[in-house]
Amino acid sequence: MLNDLTATASGNWTGTKHMTEDTTRARVGFIGVGLMGHGMAKNILAKGFPLAVLGHRNRAPVEDLVARGATEVKSAAELAQASDIIVLCVTGAPQVEAVLRGENGILSTAKAGLHIVDTSTSEPTLTMALAAELEARGIFFCDSPLGGTPVQADEGTLSAMVGAQDAAFAVIEPVVAAYASRIVRVGAPGAGHTMKLLNNFLSLGYGAIYAEALALAAKAGVTPQVFDAVIRGGRMDCGFYRTFMGYALDGDVNAHRFTITNAHKDMRYVTNLATNTGAAAFISATVKNLYATAEGLGNGEKNVPLLVDVVGQMNGVRKS
Repeated sequence: MLNDLTATASGNWTGTKHMTEDTTRARVGFIGVGLMGHGMAKNILAKGFPLAVLGHRNRAPVEDLVARGATEVKSAAELAQASDIIVLCVTGAPQVEAVLRGENGILSTAKAGLHIVDTSTSEPTLTMALAAELEARGIFFCDSPLGGTPVQADEGTLSAMVGAQDAAFAVIEPVVAAYASRIVRVGAPGAGHTMKLLNNFLSLGYGAIYAEALALAAKAGVTPQVFDAVIRGGRMDCGFYRTFMGYALDGDVNAHRFTITNAHKDMRYVTNLATNTGAAAFISATVKNLYATAEGLGNGEKNVPLLVDVVGQMNGVRKS
C-alpha cells in the first residue's frame, strides 16, 4: 500500500491542478452536506456542474443548495441513477459502507462508468478492497480526503490527497478542483486515505502535545498568554497551533471545529494502519489513548482544542 505513494527527489509530493475547458459538465451527486460538505457542494454548483444532493437531517444546508439550483433526492440509489460522479463526505469507514451497500444504497443501482470520490477519513484497506471489487463492475472508487477547515470548504480552498488510477483521476479532477485549490495525487486507491491518516496523526499528535505543554506550563506558573508570546511567530508556530490556541487564549470553542470523537476515530485508524503494516507505533498509540480517555470522560462532542481542559483537569490546573 505505502509503495503506491510517490514523491519527488526533494521529498515533495507530486500533483497537478487544472480545470477542464469542456463545457459539458458531468452530473455530480453529493452525500454528506454537513459542516464540510455544504461548502464543497456549493462550490461544485458555482463551477457549473449539475448537482443532486441526498436529503440530510440538517435541512438548512440542503435547502440552501436547492435554492442555488441543486436537486434533492431521497435515497442513495436514486442519486446513483442521476449521477456520473458521486462525492461522499461522511464520517468514516462504517458510513461509507452503509451508503454503498445499505438498503437503497449506491451499489443497488450503480451502473458501469460511475466514479465515486470518497472524501472521508477512512480505512485504506477498505478503500483498496472496494476499488478492486467495484472496478470489476466498471465502477471506479477513488479516495480524496481533505485538508482544511469548514471556512476553506466554503471558500473552495481545501487541499485534496487523491488516490486514483490514471483514467479515473482525469475524470474526477475537475470536480475536486471545484472545492480544492491544491490537489496532490499520491498514488492508487488507498494511498489518499493513507496520507490523510499520517496528516491527521501529525495534527492530533500536536494537539495532545499542546494540551500537555499548557498543563505543565500552568503548574509551573506560566500563563497561556506568555506561552503563546514565545511560540507564536517562532519555528514551532503553524496554522494548526493558531486555531488550537484560539480556545486556550480566547475561549473560542469553535476555533477548530473537529470533535474529540472524530479525533479518537482517526487515531484508531492510524493505529490500525500500523498494525496492518507491521509498524511499531509508540507515539500514535499514546495519542489515541489520550483522545479515547477524553471521549470516555464525556467530552466526545467537544472540539479538539478543549483537550486542554481534559488534560488540565487531570493535572488539577483547569476546570472542564
